[in-house]
Amino acid sequence: MTSRRACLTFAASLGLAFAVPLAFAQGKPLRIIVPFPPGGPIDVTTRLLAEKARQSLPDQTIVIENRPGAGGNIGVDLVAKAAPDGTTIGIAATSMHAVNPWLFKKMPYDAAKDFAPITQTVRVPNVLVVNAETAQRLNIATLKDFIAYAKANPAKLNYGSGGNGSAGHLAGEMFKKRAGVFSVHIPYAGGAPAQMALLSGQVDFTFDNLATAAPNIRAGKIKALAVTTAQRSPLLPDVPPMADALPGFEIDTWWGLIAPAGTPKPVIDRLNAAFVAALNAPDVRARFAQLMAEPVPTTPEQFAEFMKRELAKYEPVVKASGASVD
Repeated sequence: MTSRRACLTFAASLGLAFAVPLAFAQGKPLRIIVPFPPGGPIDVTTRLLAEKARQSLPDQTIVIENRPGAGGNIGVDLVAKAAPDGTTIGIAATSMHAVNPWLFKKMPYDAAKDFAPITQTVRVPNVLVVNAETAQRLNIATLKDFIAYAKANPAKLNYGSGGNGSAGHLAGEMFKKRAGVFSVHIPYAGGAPAQMALLSGQVDFTFDNLATAAPNIRAGKIKALAVTTAQRSPLLPDVPPMADALPGFEIDTWWGLIAPAGTPKPVIDRLNAAFVAALNAPDVRARFAQLMAEPVPTTPEQFAEFMKRELAKYEPVVKASGASVD
């Protein structure tokens, strides 16, 4: 009787018309699966948010579990197949929920159907950067200059990326199509080698995420011509958005939180409230700014609609690129 009364009191305190699943109500650990190794941007920001969200979830222990592999698919698949009781959630991101479904011939999960969105958490702007010496030699000071040179000199510019099907590769292909230019793609085995190739002048330009590119932009080693957000980024306010020259061009790196499909709405709403509060906390926003990441708190419905648009947007881009990993 005491246990039953405790559960009813807990549910009533949440203002719910019905009790949340027993496992969630009993305060079992909340497992957040990060489908990438420790230490990367997604892992760091997720741990930061989890620590802050504990203030809104005092009855629960939050555990971060790194499960990398297969471009993020392994960890995401664990979320898809977990019990929808609010004790296992994970990360949705550009690669696993917008690119991989078109890049892999066989997917272990359905990106559109197997998850219940909680909230978007982060957006990291991508930025078109040119080797500084190349920009000076070719008199390229603006995006307009860059497009004009590329049109007048087909195939004379090349760009590097972290590999076929990577965010940098797809951004480059989207740019070429929208700008009506042709440049040679040179894939590298990861973002770090591509960045080194840009710094050494082996490639002329890349589309990199701002968090990685910012130190070299500040050092004057590379020149930022445009961010790929729809508006100027507060993290790089002096650099115009690509959409100024190519209306509608928008391709960001993003991630957020998801639960297994079928997780009850009261559970989703409680998690949303906790993590949105964390995203809006001044100290968290300040820390994200240091990481060159923009917090993006949303409702579950907004995140669901956003992911639907992203999945549709990348289908023609991936198919046009010809990239495939299996």
